[in-house]
Amino acid sequence: MFCRVEPCGPAIVSVSSLRRARAEVGDHMKTYIALFRGLNVGGSNILPMNELVTVLEKIGARNVKTYIQSGNAVFQSEETNASLLSTKVSAAIEKSHGFEPRVLLLELEELEKAVESNPFPEAESEPRALHLYFLEAIPENPDFDTLASIRSNRERFALKDGVFYLHAPEGIGRSKLAAKAEKLLGVSATARNWRTVCKIMEIAQSSS
Repeated sequence: MFCRVEPCGPAIVSVSSLRRARAEVGDHMKTYIALFRGLNVGGSNILPMNELVTVLEKIGARNVKTYIQSGNAVFQSEETNASLLSTKVSAAIEKSHGFEPRVLLLELEELEKAVESNPFPEAESEPRALHLYFLEAIPENPDFDTLASIRSNRERFALKDGVFYLHAPEGIGRSKLAAKAEKLLGVSATARNWRTVCKIMEIAQSSS
């Protein structure tokens, strides 16, 4: 699977070859992608990215890179427990900046799988219309009937593993489906559009 969005940067080599290269290197550091929710939005939870880098470095993160102000970070850590590391990140930000953000940590392989599994490959040419909702848990009882009933004629959605894919050609600003997806899925989620997902994956792959 290739990331088909040209603005993401140089061509990305195949996932399989990258995995082989990582195995050959034998690096004991794990690569993580941190997706923050609600940072620097509407004047609340202000955390400049350079300060986020400092916070992450203080808890042992290395090779920290960020992407846009809404809160996306790629880093490496010796910590193997993603849940524990996520808690440490939130606690460190609460200590330094006075608020405790929600943060979802993904391993690089999880992000690569999400890209590989995109059920709407033809929508990749509309990178701002295709959205991936990364879920904190697998939904136990998602309300698919209501999701289907409130979608517009042009919207499509799919749930695969821990990712909810939404193709909204008319945008998500007025989309009832986008507004209610999290509630109807029954789990917390953090959404990114395809362009952002591709760029984050490119950064993470180059850091590994």
